[in-house]
Amino acid sequence: MKTPESSTTPPRIPLEQLKKEIGKAIVGSDAVIEQVLICLFAGGHGLLEGVPGLGKTMLVRSLASILQLGFRRIQFTPDLMPADIVGTKLIQEDESGRKVFVFQPGPLFANLVLADEINRATAKTQSALLEAMAEATITAAGETYSLQKPFFVLATQNPIEMEGTYPLAEAQVDRFLFKIQVDPPDQATLESILELTTTNTVPELSKLLNAEQIIAAMRLVRDVPIAKHLREAIAALIVATQPKQASAPQPVKRFIAYGSSPRGLQSVALAAKSLAYLRGHNHVSFDEIKAVAKPALRHRLLLNFEGEAEGISTDEIIDKIVTQIESSLAIGKPA
Repeated sequence: MKTPESSTTPPRIPLEQLKKEIGKAIVGSDAVIEQVLICLFAGGHGLLEGVPGLGKTMLVRSLASILQLGFRRIQFTPDLMPADIVGTKLIQEDESGRKVFVFQPGPLFANLVLADEINRATAKTQSALLEAMAEATITAAGETYSLQKPFFVLATQNPIEMEGTYPLAEAQVDRFLFKIQVDPPDQATLESILELTTTNTVPELSKLLNAEQIIAAMRLVRDVPIAKHLREAIAALIVATQPKQASAPQPVKRFIAYGSSPRGLQSVALAAKSLAYLRGHNHVSFDEIKAVAKPALRHRLLLNFEGEAEGISTDEIIDKIVTQIESSLAIGKPA
């Protein structure tokens, strides 16, 4: 019997419908929800930064429910070991009574993994997670195991409480497609949260997609075309983040120590394709590039001492670069 085509062919579910469904459980986080969805359909991993209590865990749980993905949450602590997340071999008896080693998979063997407070684990454990993110495989006791597909990691960290933490190195942060800032809600949003979370009503979330359809959608995302002049714009955007480049704007030369790596180039392009796909567009426009520039690049620009002292944010720098690129390349008009 053939599997129905609808089980593997992803329906074109509008971005607003996905956001609305998640919004049944999470209030006032439209921008965050959108960026998480962009990240997921681009096949990347996301780093959510915000103080505790802003609904980051509920967001990831709701996303897993709507997309019918296997979900695991890992609470990172200083005593967490690599084997605690990747798995280990245990001695068991087989049917004949002989002792054999059997691999017991860890919580990384899931479609959607929430790495809660990732900066509380030691560098060794962080590296085990980041290896899985980069290769979609893990190595335990000298053997390599493939992880489930699709495989996404959404990690959280608290930007305020740094005591007893192990900050991610720049090369590790660069592994994340997006760094998503989760800001505190305003008063109107707080009132909605109060109404949603302090009653006996539990929102019922619809099942909109499944794992096979998401994999198919990720392939379609990569097929979304980017016109030549927009590819040039993305390349120019990355070059402009380098303080030693002549094309870099003055704020970059003054406040930035290191600019984006080539991985930032790929992140902007893939994220823009993902957003265009979710919006139902047949090609990428500069609006999509502008929309993804900050989450894709804010963690790839390192401020120098003067930038830190002046309280400059990398988002401000990116805004200036995007404005310069838009005006100098006459975006929207094919060359």
